[in-house]
Amino acid sequence: MGVFSRFSDIVNANINAVLEKAEDPEKIIRLMIQEMEDTLVEIRSAAAKCIADRKELRRHAEYLDREKSEWERRAELALRREREDLARAALTEKQAIDDQIGKLTLEAEVLDSQMEKFTADISQLQSKLNDAKLRQRSIVIRHQTAQSQLSARRHIHGDRIDEMLFRFENAERRIDKVESEAEAVAMGRNRTLATEIADLENDDRVEAELNRLKSKVGENPKESTNE
Repeated sequence: MGVFSRFSDIVNANINAVLEKAEDPEKIIRLMIQEMEDTLVEIRSAAAKCIADRKELRRHAEYLDREKSEWERRAELALRREREDLARAALTEKQAIDDQIGKLTLEAEVLDSQMEKFTADISQLQSKLNDAKLRQRSIVIRHQTAQSQLSARRHIHGDRIDEMLFRFENAERRIDKVESEAEAVAMGRNRTLATEIADLENDDRVEAELNRLKSKVGENPKESTNE
């Protein structure tokens, strides 16, 4: 495909429409930017050649203009020397050079027109390229964000997350069981301690009652014997 056909395709292309149809917008816009940059390089290269041709044409026209002036001087010299034949020949050469200068002028006009087209094409393509690069940054960010969101949602709704939650719940149940057992042990220890203290209190009462009876028996030994 020639540079100008590619340029026409690029300029006429609707970036939004192309991206909407693309399966991988990031890749497509990267390829579009590469194509635009390559085309821009080729157009600028063609423009540079056109500029060089225009300069060469101008130099040649200046040379011919000097030659034309020289043949006119020779014709005048021939006439002063009454050599009309030589004057006519010199004017013929001058006329031939005039014809060449006329052709060069037409060629220069074509080159000037071509340069104007190159300038417009480069400006148009550069604008399209700048727009594509701005969209590329936006698309890359959106694509990366979408990929991250998709990955996160897959993890959230995936079997691994469910398995992790199930393990977490099992761990919580095991912790609850251990805590319950610890509470039960503590409760058992508390009841034993209370029982022991109550037993001590009962022993004190029994001992007090025993001492009372001993005192009573000691005070009335005969009554106890008679009975």
